[in-house]
Amino acid sequence: MTSKRRKNDTETVGTGKKKDKREETPKISEITEDTDVRDRVKVAWLKKEHLSHGSIELDCRPFPHCVIKNFIRNEGFLENLEKELLDLNFHEKSNDLYKFKQSDDLKKRKEAHIAGLRAVLFERFRLWLSSVFAVELEPVVDVSCAKYEYTDVLLCHDDELEGRRIAFILYLVRPWESSDGGTLDLYSVDGNNQPKDIVKSLVPSWNTLIFFEVSPVSFHQVAEVLSKDKCRLSVSGWFHGRSLERLPRYIEPAAPRSPHLPRDEELLLEWINPIYLDVAYQAQVQEEFEESSEILLKNFLKEDKFEQVNEALKQSEIQWVKRGPPNKRSYRWAEQQGLPPCVSACWELLSSEAFFLLLSNFTGLKLHFMAAGDDTDEEEEEKDEERAAGSTDPEPRAAPERQKSEQEKSAKEPSTPLCRGELRCWGHGDYTLIHDTNVDSMEFALDLLLYFGCEGWQADFGGFTSYIASGEDEELQSHDPPGRIAPWRQAGWGARRTPGRIPEASPRRALGPLGSPAPP
Repeated sequence: MTSKRRKNDTETVGTGKKKDKREETPKISEITEDTDVRDRVKVAWLKKEHLSHGSIELDCRPFPHCVIKNFIRNEGFLENLEKELLDLNFHEKSNDLYKFKQSDDLKKRKEAHIAGLRAVLFERFRLWLSSVFAVELEPVVDVSCAKYEYTDVLLCHDDELEGRRIAFILYLVRPWESSDGGTLDLYSVDGNNQPKDIVKSLVPSWNTLIFFEVSPVSFHQVAEVLSKDKCRLSVSGWFHGRSLERLPRYIEPAAPRSPHLPRDEELLLEWINPIYLDVAYQAQVQEEFEESSEILLKNFLKEDKFEQVNEALKQSEIQWVKRGPPNKRSYRWAEQQGLPPCVSACWELLSSEAFFLLLSNFTGLKLHFMAAGDDTDEEEEEKDEERAAGSTDPEPRAAPERQKSEQEKSAKEPSTPLCRGELRCWGHGDYTLIHDTNVDSMEFALDLLLYFGCEGWQADFGGFTSYIASGEDEELQSHDPPGRIAPWRQAGWGARRTPGRIPEASPRRALGPLGSPAPP
């Protein structure tokens, strides 16, 4: 008497050896086989109406997204799929936008249940989505597995990339609560299509599939995972098709900049540690800065001045205001008006003419007209070359070639150094991100950070600052809050700052940057 083998059994080949079946086909939700439900979802999606029917729910607030519970019907398949996924090699993914572990692309994995899931996503479910969206989706789909564990996060973004049309996530998480973090947060947008507020948070749950159309307003994030002993496992990716048309990305107006305040060196004598006013020591600092493009000056302010400002910044009377949008930044800042007197005085120091000259001595940059420039030799060489060319040229040059326009002349003249800065308060979950529309980050600038409230700071508190070259993925350097002051010459680099996962009990207050645009 014979019996049927289960699908996850092995099969025997001609050599007598056994091998695993290459594909185990799952049964997906019956809801995708009901043409009436499919048509109702299609109409609701088109009209942006709410729809709830059995295990499927479509919601258009803040942007259209759909949730299908019990997406795969055979529980045994899910358990075997989970085992195969957890056996994969995962790579640490970490930059200004995210921190989590991700597998390689699953398109070529041969494990039976991974291959089975891939087949049903690439074929049956893709055709169902094509019908609902009334758009042709390509047969090859981006798909990978992600693990989010304690403190992992994916900050606000819209998923837009050429060809991405529909994003999907299949959750394989054991019992999960909103208090565990890791929710999929959906953002509303303002009049400029910039993300504004989280208006909906979806708690991941076992065997639940979520998908949404990738669009200019599909801003979302994976909230920081707060559980120390749970793993947020998911399979996710994108279906590709013709991209939606979009308006040009909104470009924020540049923050105003100001020239230095006319204050003399008496202000430096009042505030700054005398060692940094010694000319010989300034030369030593400049040499170090020219070598590494960074200097860290500990105990920069006099102890009594530092303590005055440090205590004043703890006053509850300071009005801290949240600053966004969340796809670029999230922290609190305070207007200069109404600050405690000693904080305003510190701000005056950092904006003063004397301080600009001191920074010139520290860095070799011409931040003051009295500072030695670093372009004198180049200008002299250009003049020598022009004189040499003029003496050997047998033909007189035409007047337009000899005369430079006023615009060309002014372009070579050094610009007046300007500065801008913010008084920032960093807390748990705060960050800044690199973004494509930040024109300021393409300029040469000196980035200056003066830290307060960082006594006893530890690396696992977060709050680090990292820098990255324009067009590159790898960071150039990263450092934690050191306590007092750390200027940095950006030299046209973009900058990342990810205060991120700072404990609630250890807020970070940073005065700066001054003299450069805030890192995006």
